[in-house]
Amino acid sequence: MSGKRFAGFFPKTITWHSMGLVRKGVAALFVFYIVVVFVLGFYWSAEPEPFDVRQNAQEKLPDSEQVVGSTTAAVLIRVAETMLDKPGGFLSNDIAPPGLYLDNIPNWEYGVLIQVRDLALAFRQNFSRSQSQSTEDPDLLIVEPRFSVTNDSWILPASETEYRRAINSMTSYLSRIADPQNQDAQFYARADNLSRWLANVESRLGSLSQRLSASVGQSQVNIDTAGDRNATQSTSAPSQRLVKTPYTQVDDVFYEARGATWALMHFLQAIEVDFEAVLRDKNALVSVRQIIRELEASQRTVFSPFILNGGGFGFFANHSLVMANYVSRANAAIIDLRELLNQG
Repeated sequence: MSGKRFAGFFPKTITWHSMGLVRKGVAALFVFYIVVVFVLGFYWSAEPEPFDVRQNAQEKLPDSEQVVGSTTAAVLIRVAETMLDKPGGFLSNDIAPPGLYLDNIPNWEYGVLIQVRDLALAFRQNFSRSQSQSTEDPDLLIVEPRFSVTNDSWILPASETEYRRAINSMTSYLSRIADPQNQDAQFYARADNLSRWLANVESRLGSLSQRLSASVGQSQVNIDTAGDRNATQSTSAPSQRLVKTPYTQVDDVFYEARGATWALMHFLQAIEVDFEAVLRDKNALVSVRQIIRELEASQRTVFSPFILNGGGFGFFANHSLVMANYVSRANAAIIDLRELLNQG
């Protein structure tokens, strides 16, 4: 084929100049895409603001339908909805930028999700049952397993889809306990029910406090079997060990704690409403309010663009140790509260 015949296959309008314009256009689009992803990532990284649990309950149910348990059920719904509907939606299972490269908010989501799962389990096992031999609520049988779906499932099933189903079932339970004609759905505000849930919260906060404190590394004496002369364990362990959170995971633990304390703060505010009679009888209202105050302090604005990991008494701040302080103080107050609830 001659050069003239071969050249006829290409449009005469394509020149080196036009090819250069195309390359510049592609480069401009790429730069624009990077800027958009960066701006979206910055916007999606904002943590949700606290909300009023009483007002939230009124939005879910009119005042005339408010019953014992409605505030706690409504706040569980709202916290789960916030986790899914905040700017950017649910990011933990994103497979594309900017959600793919963000890690602070996904860890915040995980902290919230753990608290949601624990409260959903408490609803299923304790709050909705009059005694251990009573039957479980059919809606709560759906709620707790759906929230237990892994948080990084993108499809088949998608995490958001399962959590939405849990929210729908929780909404159904809320409407049923508010229906005076429905005697099957109940919420029992008892000291023993509350104490069981708080025992789980105590364990969660204790673990978070230790992980936050390990940001600077600490030598710990092994007390795994302390307090029981006949206690044994599967394998032997050294008498002392150095516990330190890897540097790349310091901000992950911090934001997980931020999410957990944000959710727990709202849950305890709702507990203060629904368990008011029990708490007054045990003279424990002030204890709940002190815990809420510590959790509110943990939500103060972080002005630094990075989570600093300075030494305990070093020149730079250590945000993890500050958070650990509030978490451990809240945990100590929960231990005291449980002792009050367990007293006759």
